[in-house]
Amino acid sequence: MDKLVIHGPTKLKGEVTISGAKNAAVAILPAALLINGVCRIENLPNISDVKMYCKILQELGAKITWITENEIEIDTRDLSCTQAPLEMTSKFRASYYLLGVLLGRCGTAEVGLPGGCNLGARPIDQHIKAFEALGAKVDIAQGKITAKAKKLVGTSIYMDIVSVGATINAVLAAVLADGTTTIDNAAKEPHIVDLANFLNTMGADIRGAGTDVIKINGVKELRGNATYSVVPDQIEAGTFMLAAVASRGNILIKNCIPEHLDCITAKILEIGGTVEDYGDSIRVSMNKRPNKATVKTLPYPGFPTDLQPQMGVVLATADGTSTLHESIWESRFQYTFELNKMGAKITAQGKSAVFEGVKELTGSPVYATDLRAGAALIIAGTIANGETQLYNIEHIDRGYENIEEKFRNLGANIQRVTEQIEM
Repeated sequence: MDKLVIHGPTKLKGEVTISGAKNAAVAILPAALLINGVCRIENLPNISDVKMYCKILQELGAKITWITENEIEIDTRDLSCTQAPLEMTSKFRASYYLLGVLLGRCGTAEVGLPGGCNLGARPIDQHIKAFEALGAKVDIAQGKITAKAKKLVGTSIYMDIVSVGATINAVLAAVLADGTTTIDNAAKEPHIVDLANFLNTMGADIRGAGTDVIKINGVKELRGNATYSVVPDQIEAGTFMLAAVASRGNILIKNCIPEHLDCITAKILEIGGTVEDYGDSIRVSMNKRPNKATVKTLPYPGFPTDLQPQMGVVLATADGTSTLHESIWESRFQYTFELNKMGAKITAQGKSAVFEGVKELTGSPVYATDLRAGAALIIAGTIANGETQLYNIEHIDRGYENIEEKFRNLGANIQRVTEQIEM
């Protein structure tokens, strides 16, 4: 069993280069199955979710060639199966994109109920609503979802709530459908725009991605024979921005898109930090204890739920009492119990948490309860006095490439250690 051992406190300083976006990659990889041909994808993050998706695509009949650890070629001309391996798809949330893809290309799909981080109820009713509107019949039984359609036909779809996953699945299913599909109240996250750009590069006709109305004119086929580079990871960039603030350090964050980070920048300026925009990089520095703040997570362009735990570490040591409101997931405050082990004073109830800022944290054995909580606890270990041992780091490996190496290059004292389990 691997763990991270961190000795602090450290003021993080230096440069870090952001990898390709995890949330974009896990949508673009299954989208490649819509192509009756070959494509090349660059700037893929070298993370466990990407590797798992590649294995699933191979099980479905795709041929994958790794050019480098961040670049692959996918040949999807000879799909042999529309039943995704249940033991794989049940391990992470984004596996449900296979439903829209296989339904769109083959007219039938069978996928295990998705797994992933335990963040509370994560219904897929909006996904099913979109598939049914396009003409599919959907059944859920024995731990799997089955969708079938003789032919998908373009239609108008209204999302009852802003859902990133449902928006992506509706786009994937509609790309090869007959006629025009309009998605109203669509999510606007950068990785939805990236998916649309990828599909358009391969021959799709998608307009309006990044706004709340997306229009998809169905095409006969996607031709492939093109190369696409995944967008930089907004959440990884935000993680290091908040790490700079929490550690009262100075970090130049390279290969990022600053406009995707406007909401994080605004909060950092509010709590007393400095942010400098260089076009394709951003410098964040902090030389004092953060000011208190009130933060509420919202769909893009609001403050991302995936940066809520990292902001929680900042507020745990802020000067005064802060409040965090979570409007996306109902169980995203599990990490606060771990921070309290380190000396934080956080009271979490329902979808809100109150942070009574303390001057310092103290190292402790802690457990990553999910992907972003794990990243937050790395930051906490970096700023805490003494040794922190962080367990369950397989969550972190799902979404961050070489994270301990990147922190180490910024001055953190962090090592990955394999701990023997006594039987």
